[in-house]
Amino acid sequence: MIGEVFSYVPAAFLLTGFLLGVRKDRRRFANAVWLGLTVVALAMALGVTQLRHPESTAAEVVEVLVLLAPALGAVLLAGLLIANGVVMVRKEGRRLGNLLSLLAGLALVAVIALAVAAVLHGDRALHIAAALALLLVCYFSFLFACFAGYAYLYGRLRPRDDCDFVVVLGSGLVGGDRVPPLLAGRLGKGAALWRGMAPPQGRPALMIASGGQGPGEEVAEADAMGDWLVGHGVPADRVLREDRSRSTRENLRFSGALMESVRPGARCVVVTNNFHAFRAAILARTEGVDGQVTGSPTALYYWPSAMIREFAAVLAMRRTPHLAVITALCLLAAAAWLA
Repeated sequence: MIGEVFSYVPAAFLLTGFLLGVRKDRRRFANAVWLGLTVVALAMALGVTQLRHPESTAAEVVEVLVLLAPALGAVLLAGLLIANGVVMVRKEGRRLGNLLSLLAGLALVAVIALAVAAVLHGDRALHIAAALALLLVCYFSFLFACFAGYAYLYGRLRPRDDCDFVVVLGSGLVGGDRVPPLLAGRLGKGAALWRGMAPPQGRPALMIASGGQGPGEEVAEADAMGDWLVGHGVPADRVLREDRSRSTRENLRFSGALMESVRPGARCVVVTNNFHAFRAAILARTEGVDGQVTGSPTALYYWPSAMIREFAAVLAMRRTPHLAVITALCLLAAAAWLA
């Protein structure tokens, strides 16, 4: 009994770290990792508890899941990613960003095939290559699960209604000067939040349309967005336009500077799409913007590729530790080959 209780100590420790991190700042990627480790530790503790009673049906279920779930889950995930990739190509075209789920599914199939080949053939080099590929897949799959899970939870937070600003991030125009449906969704949610704002000291809330002029665009995104907001009932004197930014980081940096010049120390809500909200929140934190990020809905088929793209961008922001892990695993594989 005491041993079973102690098996839950790591999960309790990790959960405490997660809660402390969330209390300090909800916009940290470390929170996602703490949460993922907590779930893994809890699952292991539950497994240990069940395996201490091998005669129980639950223990038999745990054993079957441990043996079959990784393999079946990998095959199922690969199939879903490939199917989603085909849908993305049909609906959105063959740009690289739309091919990510398809490429991820094909890469997973390749790793599965490599593992099967290693099992069927006794070649030592093949065994080492398969083990290295599986370790890399496990590492990045774990981080992606952490990212996606916490991003979902972060997106469920209710936006604050006591802010001075609602900032809407741009996302490109169609025809050089028109707001596309994706961006219109952001603007509509931003306008709805603005109407419900009750800033301190009774002063009216302001909206910031943030986006510069990109290649092939006839006007700055901020101008097209501002015109859309005015056309949908937001008074023109309540709309500010930030028209210099060319990336999400610049959206937040320049909007932050604009807010500081108008109302120093003000808080804001930033609006983007739901798949983009957590990365935007991380960037807002690094840029010193005091604001929560919320997302407008996105078509379900668009979500997998978009989340993979967001995940890759977050990893690139802090690439050093991940490169260190990859290097360590490759050196381990080389040592195994030379041993």
